[in-house]
Amino acid sequence: MNQETRPHQLGRQDVDQGPLPQTFAQKALARAAGLDMVEVGAVVDVRPDIVLSHDNTAAIREIWLQFGQERVAIAEKLAITLDHAVPAPTTRHAQNHAEIREFVREQGISNFFEVGRGICHQVLSEEALVLPGQIVLGADSHTPHFGWLGAFGAGIGRSEVAALWATGELWLRVPESISIVLEGDLPRGVTAKDFALRIIGDWGADGGLYASIEFSGSGIEAMSVDSRMALANMMAEFGAKSSFIRPDGKTRAYLEAALARRAARMKHEGLAEESRADVEKLQLLPDEGAAYAATYSYSAGELEPTVSCPHTVDNVAPLSAVAGVEVQQAFIGTCTNGRLEDIAEAAEVVRGRQVAVGTRLLVIPASSLVLQEALERGYIQALVAAGAAIGTPGCGPCMGNHMGVPATGEVTISSANRNFRGRMGTTDAEIYLANPAVVAASAVAGRIADPRSIV
Repeated sequence: MNQETRPHQLGRQDVDQGPLPQTFAQKALARAAGLDMVEVGAVVDVRPDIVLSHDNTAAIREIWLQFGQERVAIAEKLAITLDHAVPAPTTRHAQNHAEIREFVREQGISNFFEVGRGICHQVLSEEALVLPGQIVLGADSHTPHFGWLGAFGAGIGRSEVAALWATGELWLRVPESISIVLEGDLPRGVTAKDFALRIIGDWGADGGLYASIEFSGSGIEAMSVDSRMALANMMAEFGAKSSFIRPDGKTRAYLEAALARRAARMKHEGLAEESRADVEKLQLLPDEGAAYAATYSYSAGELEPTVSCPHTVDNVAPLSAVAGVEVQQAFIGTCTNGRLEDIAEAAEVVRGRQVAVGTRLLVIPASSLVLQEALERGYIQALVAAGAAIGTPGCGPCMGNHMGVPATGEVTISSANRNFRGRMGTTDAEIYLANPAVVAASAVAGRIADPRSIV
């Protein structure tokens, strides 16, 4: 790992030399603000392409009502997903969902996704509602997820979302950018999740605070779409405002398939073709020579399976250092690692084996499409045969609502993204974070284990 740090370069235009090179974040926010270029640190009014909310929509509505409006200003840009507590575990949650459905009906919001469709970030990706170069602002901290496709995704507060509903625009400060370069091929058993945990462990949970994280290098190019999603998503735990991975053929193939599915569902024959052209037209790439607050370089061959230990995500250790810790619960899912690739890895580990006595394995796909394909490929069958419990697509126990809240004193190993005290609903419980194969191997062993010693 190498580090290069230098002062960031502002985007001012020099009369003699022309405009200075711009980062992705500068270009994306300039476009959204209707400007030719913006300086790092400038405050600009942006008009996002998509505004995201989920089960918190009812609470946002209460704030929005204070504006005295009857109609939201940008109904066509709203995307609402019920995912954080689904199916509703209490009457209070059920009432919350009912209020959201009524709001959706009265406002005529077409991009609404019901209980069971899945987690907001995964669903919006599958629906191709966000395209490269676009801006998505969401009332969820993991909205940097959309950097996987070359979009600017940022989490914002409920009050800010209410303001967007009312006006269609919001001010943002143009962030500094940090360049992270990964060269080479990841070793066997090492995943994008391990790389993300290594980054956070090296530089701290606030090491990317309010920065745009730009990834590049042959190691990033070699990653699958699912892996890129995991990496971009985890940058929320680095404190990042947004993330960025350069779109390529893998990105375009994914989006074209998603657009075709949506066109078929909407019975809109021209949608896929029109939007496919937008993928190329909207794409924004950082300029060569753009200035970064810091550059961190990694060699993939030096990485190893990594675990985040209680009670902070940057408290990381090599898997070998924590192997043997007894676990009562293993959880595979969430917006970080609930995709098909993750479930496939877990199924490979447990196939022909059984979850250890005294340990339980929970698997919750990130979306209904992931669940359907995992069924078609036999992954779910292998997991169930091993003793796993399969949950409704959604966030599940990640934030401690239901579907896997641990008992006092229990240890959970999870493919999720956060492990602060009480995150899964129980203050006196411990959460370790790891990649899905490590979680599955730990479920089989009854203790934190290396899947490479099993498969």
